[in-house]
Amino acid sequence: MADDTPMKEQRRGRRIAMTPDEMDAFLNHERIGRVATVGGDGLPHVVPLWFVWDGKHLWLNSLTKSQRWTDLMRDPHVAVVIDAGHDFHELRGVEINGTVEVVGEAPRTSAPNPDLVQPELLFARKYAGSDTFVADGRHGWLRVTPTKVTSWDFRKNPALQPSSGARGPGSTR
Repeated sequence: MADDTPMKEQRRGRRIAMTPDEMDAFLNHERIGRVATVGGDGLPHVVPLWFVWDGKHLWLNSLTKSQRWTDLMRDPHVAVVIDAGHDFHELRGVEINGTVEVVGEAPRTSAPNPDLVQPELLFARKYAGSDTFVADGRHGWLRVTPTKVTSWDFRKNPALQPSSGARGPGSTR
């Protein structure tokens, strides 16, 4: 899928949607996304995975000998949910629907690749606290090009705040 494909606009929940800056900050802070693929039997397969966001694409560093990789090589459509919050009124998150493509060799070696400089630096800083990415020879890079992004931040809804007396699902008051 070409990068110039228009992304679907979020229609529902716009009042609580994150701004682009809020979404970038959220995706750069959170560490785990839930990656959903479709298996050969048509059943969903959902797994947690580390990711990085470059402002335009979500990058997944995935084991090449995994069900997720097998599913995505057969059908490149993916959905990823990154969320946070404990109580109902704190919930926030981003759902990214899109397509994946393998970037670089798979599995990844330490051979220089200009397309991977930025995601590998972001990954090393986020998960290793360094500027050096170390390829383990078992993972490969998947670049997710979003076709639809949906975000929510319930903290933006005054009716859900504890001071309003509102109760969310599961409330025991």
